[in-house]
Amino acid sequence: MSKLLVERVLPTGQSLQIAQGDITLEDVDAIVNAANEHLQHGGGVAWAIVRRGGDGIQDESDAWIKKHGLVSHSHPAWTSGGSLPARFVIHAVGPVWGDGDEDAKLTAAVTGSLRVADELGLSSIAFPAISTGIFGFPKERAAKVIFKAIEDYFSESVSGLKLVKLVLWDDETVKVFLENWVVR
Repeated sequence: MSKLLVERVLPTGQSLQIAQGDITLEDVDAIVNAANEHLQHGGGVAWAIVRRGGDGIQDESDAWIKKHGLVSHSHPAWTSGGSLPARFVIHAVGPVWGDGDEDAKLTAAVTGSLRVADELGLSSIAFPAISTGIFGFPKERAAKVIFKAIEDYFSESVSGLKLVKLVLWDDETVKVFLENWVVR
């Protein structure tokens, strides 16, 4: 389990938390995987998820691609959680820094993940710092985009989600996200 650092309740009633730890150990309904459009889970958070959750997650991802084609930023794929504590993995395609329109793509990935969680009838979800690792998205900018996307989603949608947790791995990312934690 992760270490809870801060929590607040949004005006729409959801609890938003920042925690430090390993997202693959989170006991939530779904964790979000920072995926590529091919759902090939060879590095970063994706690799850690498959390593801990089992090869079945990659097998289900391959089947998703075969059936639906490449995954877009706004329409994440989802698989079971395999042997993870989470029942589902939502595979959100984060933007690669330098490809253009990165803020909109990251917003779409976060919003799409929340929408999929609602479509699955879930009450809790955990996100990593999507795209801030090997995809190179600047951490401070990502924090602002992710926080705004979460708050905008709940202010514009009726949602059954009760808990949104940002589970961050390293001290630098934690520091940046805490510095950009804005109470609106």
